[in-house]
Amino acid sequence: MTSTTPRPNPGAPATTRGTGAADELVVVPHTHWDREWYLPFQQFRLQLIGLLDEVLQRMEDDPRQRFTLDGQAVAVDDYLEVRPEQRERLIGLVKSGRLAVGPWHILLDEFLCSGENIVRNLELGLRRSEEMGGSLRVGYLPDMFGHCAQMPQILRGAGIEHACVWRGVPAAVDRHAFAWTAPDGTAVRTEYLAAGGYGNAVGLFDDPSQVAERASTIAAKLRPWRPDGSPMLAMYGSDHTAPAADLADLLVRHNAEAERAGQGGVTLRLATMAEYFDAQPTGTDGLLTVEGELRSHAHANILPGVFSVRAPVKQAMARAERAVERYAEPLAALWYDGSAQRFLDMAWHRLIEVSCHDSVTGCGCDETAQQVAARIAEAEQLGLTVRDMVGKQLTARVPHDARLVLNPTPAARTGQVELDVPGAGPVHLTDAAGRTFPAQQLSTTPTLLADDTFAADRLPTVLARIHGIELYGQEITAWRVEADARLLHFTVAPRSELRFDRAEVAAALAEAGGRQADAGDWRVVIEAEPWQRVAALVDVPALGHTTLRAVAGAAQPPQHPAAVGESGRTLTNGLVSVEIADDGTFSVSTPEGVSLTGAGRIVDGGDLGDTYNYAPPAHDVLVDRPTEVTFRRTAEGPLVAAYEVERRYDWPLAGDFAADGRTPGTEPTTVTSRVELRAGEPFVRFGVSFDNRGDDHRVRLHVPLPRRAETSYGEGQFAVVERGLTAEAGFGEEPLPTFPASAFVAAGGAALLLEHPTEYELVRDGEELAVTLLRPTGQISRNRHAHRDEPAGPQVPTPAAQCRGLRTVGFALLPYAGAWDEADPHTAAESFRHPLVALSGTAPAATELPEAAGSLTVSGSGVVFSSARDRDGPLEVRVCAQTPHSAPARLALPGLRSARRCDLLGNPGEELTVSDGAVTVELRPWELATFQLDRG
Repeated sequence: MTSTTPRPNPGAPATTRGTGAADELVVVPHTHWDREWYLPFQQFRLQLIGLLDEVLQRMEDDPRQRFTLDGQAVAVDDYLEVRPEQRERLIGLVKSGRLAVGPWHILLDEFLCSGENIVRNLELGLRRSEEMGGSLRVGYLPDMFGHCAQMPQILRGAGIEHACVWRGVPAAVDRHAFAWTAPDGTAVRTEYLAAGGYGNAVGLFDDPSQVAERASTIAAKLRPWRPDGSPMLAMYGSDHTAPAADLADLLVRHNAEAERAGQGGVTLRLATMAEYFDAQPTGTDGLLTVEGELRSHAHANILPGVFSVRAPVKQAMARAERAVERYAEPLAALWYDGSAQRFLDMAWHRLIEVSCHDSVTGCGCDETAQQVAARIAEAEQLGLTVRDMVGKQLTARVPHDARLVLNPTPAARTGQVELDVPGAGPVHLTDAAGRTFPAQQLSTTPTLLADDTFAADRLPTVLARIHGIELYGQEITAWRVEADARLLHFTVAPRSELRFDRAEVAAALAEAGGRQADAGDWRVVIEAEPWQRVAALVDVPALGHTTLRAVAGAAQPPQHPAAVGESGRTLTNGLVSVEIADDGTFSVSTPEGVSLTGAGRIVDGGDLGDTYNYAPPAHDVLVDRPTEVTFRRTAEGPLVAAYEVERRYDWPLAGDFAADGRTPGTEPTTVTSRVELRAGEPFVRFGVSFDNRGDDHRVRLHVPLPRRAETSYGEGQFAVVERGLTAEAGFGEEPLPTFPASAFVAAGGAALLLEHPTEYELVRDGEELAVTLLRPTGQISRNRHAHRDEPAGPQVPTPAAQCRGLRTVGFALLPYAGAWDEADPHTAAESFRHPLVALSGTAPAATELPEAAGSLTVSGSGVVFSSARDRDGPLEVRVCAQTPHSAPARLALPGLRSARRCDLLGNPGEELTVSDGAVTVELRPWELATFQLDRG
């Protein structure tokens, strides 16, 4: 059902087909509006203004006209920002049912943003569309590069019963409609845009004399998909196109001529997408069931190379989402007395807009990529601003020589945090309850900041460097003037309570100068109090905070301490052991007998593809052996033990398109890796960093698996998707079995924890996992491509997509013995991806340490936290049972009075029983659930 009531379409024929009746095409005039792509946003917006000016005027002049605005409300916002005077006209057309807008805010890429981002996109799009007169209630997904497994559940959770897709549909689908089913069993009736996707009728009215012939051709292509003879969906539009000015007249003329010609012709009817779906059944009975994600190459290209191109953009996107979703919004809802909503709204708008399928994907021009990166950076900055607003309120009660530690996880954590503390020798930390926590020194700060000589008449210039109490970025804690030694000495620290007056220093210098027989030189010394950076293993309550102060002297070592082996390059913590080989790779073993060898191998190969598809040269040169390897021990425990490994390679400078190979010239490249164990962690952390100086190549990291795997399990968008060693073929694209994963990918006894959405592949017949670190390329699309029959876009140079410069990324490797879910990679990924945060106190040093405090706790095996926010009073919490088993989810909150379930849009549902400040709900496997909690 749609939320609008359309006016009758004059002259529209019946929507059912009787015996011997003509085929009917339901013609949906539309435009597919890429907000930014091979041109940047503002240039495409200029085209949008012209297109909508014409379309709205025609629709106002001719009530027969219909138009669907691509399923994304952002196009309306972009238009009205320039044409605010058109608002009422546009709203009137939407209310009349002739102009369809929404339900999305923007047409996203479903694999390169978080699941929560998808939900907020739909929520914002529906709200904006309703404000403009009513929303299209169809999950219109016309051009995404595949579809995530949980999309049916997301749509149904927002009250949407239909989806409409093109790419990724498997070969088994041979009818226009199928039942697309999410992992939890939720199904949505899905229309397949057969025979050409969202432009399957794009040229229908280009030549008025050819309308009948083209209509027959289109109907012949669509008819096999509808053996019941029902009206066929004809999508009249394409990228950045407007319908013919005389469209309605052409359609009426054609129908009149078809009627005169008798039976056997094709009749046409104008409709919006909403009108078409209003005539479709809403159930899924009798339809072919398609389960999970849609990533088949059978009917259309899915262009999987977008997941590996411009990798730093993907990395920044994930970092920004975490800043907003985990460090800003929940902490503000639970701990902040003021309102941070405007900052959060701005952050969410930016995150949603850059999720567009031509934005975060990186398959646009360099100008587009630059603007996308800027919006992502703004979103992250807004998220960190909100976090710091919360922190400022909390640290106002914390002494300035202590530290506040925030936990972004809705579970109590014992985890490591890095923080700066006073002192130079061994220290431990204490909290308000007197508990002690071990610490390990990582580095010390310089104490001598300046030791300079000045002529006496230049001393006023030295004093001018002091601003209030600040000197060299720190605060003055003490000063003295030694006349006999001609010495001016300052001591500084990050925070001071000294009552300092620069005039007193000037007076002391004047007095000392008056006692001097000559005006000789003065020595000016600035020393900092000793501070050090330490790693500390601390306890922090769920989505809460604790306060810690450094005390001289070492504490007892932690359980499962990290240590460097007595011989060889080995690390251990009792849970996992590591040995670094001569070639720079490392082996991992566990007490349970799980082991793997050769992890971290770097393989560089050529790529003559583009932003959409990888294409190895026919005469490729693979470089996987370093020419030189060096090792350096960087931490020895007991909290952190680590080695730094430098591997030097000679990588070819570029791809050779003329020779279908790689250039003979090479560039020396050093890959620096840090292999690290932490106390109490069952996984190995490792980072990779290198300066990319080459073009048109692909750099991968390989991890041999403990056992051969026929399937992998990739986490992302509220699901863990099982995938095989191959991908379904059928269209004009090489079906590479490369897939995206967000938080982790697990296979064959090893789970690789990820910082950001990453492309992976099982190689060597399932013996090894490979992930793409970087895939530099120089064209949006190449007209001639070894892995694709036709161009995916214009052949526009993208020199910035070669990603010259430093690439740094972190991983963690979790070995396991049983099934992937028994290893609990969710908890490991939570710890790896969401570190504790330390903030400096701002209260006087004599202030007592505040007690540790917690808030929302979410527990349950496989239950993954997605969001918590203030929903106009109640705390709205969203979780997902990312497990193949049913899961009891327990939500506890201090002061909890009442609780209820609600849908994804916040509409209240079933009331829940509160017991001891908590509710427990049995979730079915893979269920996405939202709750509203009322606090006392």
